[in-house]
Amino acid sequence: MSARLKAKLASLKSENRAGFVPFIMAGDPDITTSAAILAELPQHGADIIEIGVPFSDPMADGPTIQAAAIRALAAGTKIAQIFDMVREFRTRNTDTPIILMGYYNPILHRGVENFMQQAASAGVDALIIVDLPTEELSAILPSTQQHGIDIICLVAPTSLQDRLPLITAHATGFLYYITIKGITGTASADYTALEQDIAIIRKQSALPIAVGFGIKSPADVATVSCFADLVVVGSAIVSIVASHAQGERDMLVQEVLSHCEALASGIQPR
Repeated sequence: MSARLKAKLASLKSENRAGFVPFIMAGDPDITTSAAILAELPQHGADIIEIGVPFSDPMADGPTIQAAAIRALAAGTKIAQIFDMVREFRTRNTDTPIILMGYYNPILHRGVENFMQQAASAGVDALIIVDLPTEELSAILPSTQQHGIDIICLVAPTSLQDRLPLITAHATGFLYYITIKGITGTASADYTALEQDIAIIRKQSALPIAVGFGIKSPADVATVSCFADLVVVGSAIVSIVASHAQGERDMLVQEVLSHCEALASGIQPR
């Protein structure tokens, strides 16, 4: 496991609380603005930060995050700029883990070894590759292991039975449980079975469990934080960027940071 991620997860456990994980799309609405948001997120409640890598065919994402990717690509966002953004963040913050979330095509296009080396050098701790099946992880594991990058595996409600042992056998860092059947930002999560679902996962793995998809409010965060080790919020944050994308940069940044702080306030002590 990434030393930084391991330390953060241990710290959260010692504090007896869940961690808050905000998602932002790199380059949305431009790389300078997303870098400004990233720089301040730890001071506004972020324990771990998930950064989206914009891709032209984001099949796991709903309209909100798809639109963010389109804005980022239209602004000319490149992988090298994202690594530079993380590298700049690391000059001021060496403690907060950073996870890149994206698709396999940009990694393959850049070259797996080249991508992993550059990601590790910039200060990336883990990856979520949403369209790379567990059965195909062998294509990247030698490089991720060499460079100390964790692979965060997704667990869907539909994979709690047949596929869970396979997924947990390959995951490192933590597991990411998706609360809804479908794409991001299109439905509210149904928490009635959440405690039971997480209990099923814990029987298969000792890794911490993050919960995401459909979490929109401090009240949602409060509910999920009672059962999960990490609470991930994406579309609700990205929608703030969208609503201020044509406005003044400082106002956009402050609106996003204020919203993240409000969401993080929902974390409940155990």
